[in-house]
Amino acid sequence: MNVFKQFYNDHKDRLFSYLLRKSGNHHLAADIVQESFTRHLERYGDSEHNPALLFTIGRNLLLDHIRKNRSDVSYEEEEHGKTVDQEHAYHIHEEMRQVLAALQTMKEEERDILSLVAGSGLSYREIAQITGSSEANIKIKIHRSRIKLKKILGETGQ
Repeated sequence: MNVFKQFYNDHKDRLFSYLLRKSGNHHLAADIVQESFTRHLERYGDSEHNPALLFTIGRNLLLDHIRKNRSDVSYEEEEHGKTVDQEHAYHIHEEMRQVLAALQTMKEEERDILSLVAGSGLSYREIAQITGSSEANIKIKIHRSRIKLKKILGETGQ
């Protein structure tokens, strides 16, 4: 069980960050992290601790939740209770809103890949395993998705 505990400690924050970026919902991300680790332990026990499998479980749980609760999913910025002056907070919120709006104009696969690379700290190989693509294909998709996001943000004046 110590091996699993170490696996949990090594990957819980990365998985949470990825799920939070994808869902925009702090509580949902936390719930899915716990369910992901539970399912990983039930399926693989102490025999295999692969981050790509864990992220695949988390990603699939989130997609299932989104499908079931389409109207409840919020991509708004999560409150963190930081004391920042209101003007700065407004600019941060506005930038976040613009990035999230730009992401919503992109294909689901592009959003997913950008979320994986930006929020999880996973390697290209691990992202390839999660998405079922080759590592070379992932590199191309990440590059193209980043260019597309920059272009969209450029068109909106960001």
